[in-house]
Amino acid sequence: MSDWPLGYGRQVLAEVDSTMAEAARQASLLAGPTWICALRQTAARGRRGRVWVNPDGNFAATLVLPTSDTPDKRALRSFVAALALYDALVSVSGRVDGLALKWPNDVLLTGGKVAGILLESIGAHLAIGIGVNLVQAPTASDVEAQAVPPVSVLSVLGVEVGPEPFLDILARSYAQYEAQFVTYGFAPIREAWLSRAARLGEAVTARMGNHEVTGTFETVDAEGRIVLNTASGRQAIAAADIFF
Repeated sequence: MSDWPLGYGRQVLAEVDSTMAEAARQASLLAGPTWICALRQTAARGRRGRVWVNPDGNFAATLVLPTSDTPDKRALRSFVAALALYDALVSVSGRVDGLALKWPNDVLLTGGKVAGILLESIGAHLAIGIGVNLVQAPTASDVEAQAVPPVSVLSVLGVEVGPEPFLDILARSYAQYEAQFVTYGFAPIREAWLSRAARLGEAVTARMGNHEVTGTFETVDAEGRIVLNTASGRQAIAAADIFF
């Protein structure tokens, strides 16, 4: 297709266990960055091995990206992917109100989680897994207690879009932000992400295993860490689940 981003491969599979697992199987065989989209997943998973509930009609894809970047720079691709998702959702809905980015890797719609991102290194490749609730959101019992409730594009916006058309829009958006990241580094990505950030300047709680830190969400630093202004001073946190 003429508007598919140059240099990116495209696979649409009827069914796989998970696009992340398929990415791991194929990575060493791929000639360049490749999107692997599945119309149905039988064993989808999210961050930290959690089950990702993925009803038929929702979006599930993994971008397999060859990269020699260090692990800390690879992690910044979550911000690149989040911006691409934000713009793709604006494109299909024609609106920006209600959309926000939740650190480290979720997209919110009217306060509910509509999309999530998962990064995994596969040798000389980075797998960027993306799930979007296009037509149906998981039930409250399918998500972690105190987590942001899930919503769908169809239920909130009344917009119906299929996985394949969404893939085409997302791939174009991602390619633009990836080019910006490679050319100019993290600074413009960070600035754009912060302008769309959920709960910036408000109190949030970072949960790291059994340890919690509560403070005002001040910024995201140059390493992608969330910076909280707490009662005991400023803390930069590299990995946590955020609750509010």
